[in-house]
Amino acid sequence: MLLKIAIAQINAVVGDVAGNAARILDFARRARDRGADVMLTPELALCGYPPEDLLLRGDFYAACASEMEALAGRLPDIPVIVGHPLEENGRRFNAATLLAGGRALATYRKQRLPNAEVFDEKRYFEPSGAPCVVTIRGVRCGINICEDVWKAGAADQARDAGAQVLFVLNASPYHIGKQALRAGILRQRIETTGLPVVYVNLVGGQDELVFDGGSFVLDARGEARCRLPMFEEALEIVEIADGAPNPGPFAPEQPVEPEVYRALTLGVRDYLGKNGFPGAIIGLSGGIDSALTLCVAVDALGADKVRAVMMPSPYTAEISLADSREMIRRLGVRYDEIPIEPAMRTFAAMLEKEFAGLPADTTEENLQARIRGMILMALSNKTGALVLTTGNKSEMAVGYCTLYGDMAGGFAVIKDIFKTLVYRLARWRNTAGEVIPERIITRPPSAELKPGQTDQDSLPPYDVLDAIVEAYMEHDLSPREIIARGHAEADVRRVVRLLKVSEYKRRQAPVGIRVTRRGFGKDWRYPITNRYGDPY
Repeated sequence: MLLKIAIAQINAVVGDVAGNAARILDFARRARDRGADVMLTPELALCGYPPEDLLLRGDFYAACASEMEALAGRLPDIPVIVGHPLEENGRRFNAATLLAGGRALATYRKQRLPNAEVFDEKRYFEPSGAPCVVTIRGVRCGINICEDVWKAGAADQARDAGAQVLFVLNASPYHIGKQALRAGILRQRIETTGLPVVYVNLVGGQDELVFDGGSFVLDARGEARCRLPMFEEALEIVEIADGAPNPGPFAPEQPVEPEVYRALTLGVRDYLGKNGFPGAIIGLSGGIDSALTLCVAVDALGADKVRAVMMPSPYTAEISLADSREMIRRLGVRYDEIPIEPAMRTFAAMLEKEFAGLPADTTEENLQARIRGMILMALSNKTGALVLTTGNKSEMAVGYCTLYGDMAGGFAVIKDIFKTLVYRLARWRNTAGEVIPERIITRPPSAELKPGQTDQDSLPPYDVLDAIVEAYMEHDLSPREIIARGHAEADVRRVVRLLKVSEYKRRQAPVGIRVTRRGFGKDWRYPITNRYGDPY
């Protein structure tokens, strides 16, 4: 028996129920034209993922139900399994329904509801306990949804109900190493069920999350037989012949740097595109963070939709200006220089009486950052373009950033990128055409807010800083455990203290793209007022 399955790796928009239905319909027509017998869509493809508190609204479920009924009547002659939210008899489910012949033939309700990391499904849905197996062209197909396969149980139920192949609908967000993790989990299910797996994943950016696609097929031995590309929509047909998947298209795996870079570009493109911003504005400094952010923006949006603004102060090195101008020449974006010294003098005069007798300190440094922030936001207000902030994860962790200054903006592109990874991404991007001047990468990083300043004046070396932050906030290790790994106690105490006292800043930071297993966003929930004493 031969079954041709279309994997529809769709970029859905949260809340655009009619638009998502139209996209599913378009994919279904293309799948039918290519001879598919059934098409799979991602988890909650009809409404987008995650809908968050839209799922508390009864009218939202009603709109989805109405669109599901209309979609069933418009679909071509091909069965389609659609992920959607379902409300029935006062209960709400994360569901997948087989539509064929103008009606719903069977519905599966998700059994396991994730409630960790960025997930909060127990807030919205009830779990089910029943399997769902449908017969398509003589093949018994079990349906699971995402979290169902991360532990034993649901897949075994499908096998026990007679399934010969397992369809898994997913909205699984990206982080570094996630693709290998998914495949490993599915191989555990295959070991106990003996079922081949067709895994379809959502693609696209949704606020801080990026869904990477990368849908795949594993045979009953756990060997990959088909893999769709990451970070782009795709439609592929895989054949199941007598219970075994035939080889299909196989997108190559990528190293970490191009993978992360593509996640950033997709996140920027979809955040601006789905929210209707006409373009982006970036404050250049001559440093590596703003240089990388500018590259991502240009690659995501095109040079014609990006504007760079250099705002030199008396402390800005001439090489910072020269390197910024050279990078602009290479990228071809609009570029403006707006010196901030006049505003600095004005603020100094305004505050002269209040600051009389007090030494200059970070107050004056922060004023420079806030002047720049006001200029960028004024340009944003006037043009409608979105300000992209340029702070990295290392800086966000220890508060090496200024509220209402360099933190001012609408989207934080590299918020979850450690400084050490910033350098790696910059070097990788230059392999595709050297757009970042070498001196930007090699010179010591500096905020340039006072003469001769470098980041390492007030921070440990970035390789040390990043390792400590990763251990503490991504892996929940105690300071004692981090010290046991070989880090100096003084460094650990300093970094952990800075991380704690900077929480109030992070709460006010713009949303930014998540690429690690734990970012400073939905999956970081630490109290601002906090006297817990970590064990040393």
